[in-house]
Amino acid sequence: MKISDFQTKDVINIVDGKKLGQVSDLELDLRQGRIDSIVIPQYTRFMGLFGNGGTEVVIPWRNIVKIGTDVVLVRMDDTKPRIEEEDLHARS
Repeated sequence: MKISDFQTKDVINIVDGKKLGQVSDLELDLRQGRIDSIVIPQYTRFMGLFGNGGTEVVIPWRNIVKIGTDVVLVRMDDTKPRIEEEDLHARS
């Protein structure tokens, strides 16, 4: 499977049925030669427009339940977004 194949699939949390978005990136463990997690950007609405607030949800590979033709099913009890360090500095 290619990274581009992941980016076309919707990610669904089976805990609450919520669509989390689409995969934007992968975090790799180069020493072990495996995928550690998938990254999903979180978009916010600002004055009716979409913008990226610099947050993302990182889902560990172990939380992936099934990779289907159209969707990736994950089990996430807590889907708090992660704020990027560079965005924290910009907000200060």
